[in-house]
Amino acid sequence: MGFLEHHFFYFILMLFTLSYPLAQSFERRIFYYKKWNLLFPSILLMMLLFIPWDIWFTHWSVWQFNSDYICGIKVFLLPIEEWIFFIIVPFSCIFIHEVLNYFFNKNLESHSYAKISFFLAILLAFFSVLYSDKLYTLVCFSLTSLSLFILSLYNPNWIGSFFRTYLVSLIPFLLINGFLTGSFTENPIVSYNANHIIGIRIINIPIEDSMYCLLMLLIVIATYEKKSTSN
Repeated sequence: MGFLEHHFFYFILMLFTLSYPLAQSFERRIFYYKKWNLLFPSILLMMLLFIPWDIWFTHWSVWQFNSDYICGIKVFLLPIEEWIFFIIVPFSCIFIHEVLNYFFNKNLESHSYAKISFFLAILLAFFSVLYSDKLYTLVCFSLTSLSLFILSLYNPNWIGSFFRTYLVSLIPFLLINGFLTGSFTENPIVSYNANHIIGIRIINIPIEDSMYCLLMLLIVIATYEKKSTSN
C-alpha cells in the first residue's frame, strides 16, 4: 500500500489506535476518564519493565526498527513512537476491559481460570526451556510463565475478566502488530532476528508477541484492579 510508505506511519498508526477509546472516554455509562488516575500509574509500572527490555533487545539486535516508517526521534535507542506504543496500547486495552466489565459479568467464576493460568504457566515454562537458545522466546515465555503462576496462586476475583479482556484485545493487537510486522506495507516497521524467535508466526507476527501482549496486560490490569479495590 503505497500511501502507507512514509516516516510518520508508526505515529499515525498509534493515533488511530487511540482515537476511538479516547473519544469514548467521556461516554456516560463507562466514564473511562474518571479512572485515568488509576490507569496511568499502572501503565507506568508496566513500562518500568518493558522499556528497559525493549532497549536491551534493540541494543542486542533481537529486533530493529525501520527508519522509513518512523519520524527519526529516538530516546535511549527507541523511536519516540515505541514509547507512545506502551501508553496507547494498554490505554486502549483497558478501555476494552472496562466496556466488557460494564456489559458483562465482571466477577467470573475464578477457580477454572486459575487452573487455566497454572496450565499455561507450565506450558510456557516448558517451551522457554526447550527454546532457551532463542532470546526473545526465553525471556518472554519465562516472564509470562512466572506471572501466570503467581496469578494462579493468588486467584483474584478479576482473573476471569482478565482472560476475557486478553482474548478480545488480541484482535486489535494482532491487527496493529500486523501493520508493524509488514502485513500491509512493503517492509516491516519492526523486524525480528530469526535467531531469537521460534519462527511460528500468525500472519507475519511472531507467536511470542501474543505472550508479550498477555504479560503487558496482566501487569497493567493487576495493578489497575488492585488500585481500584483500594480506592
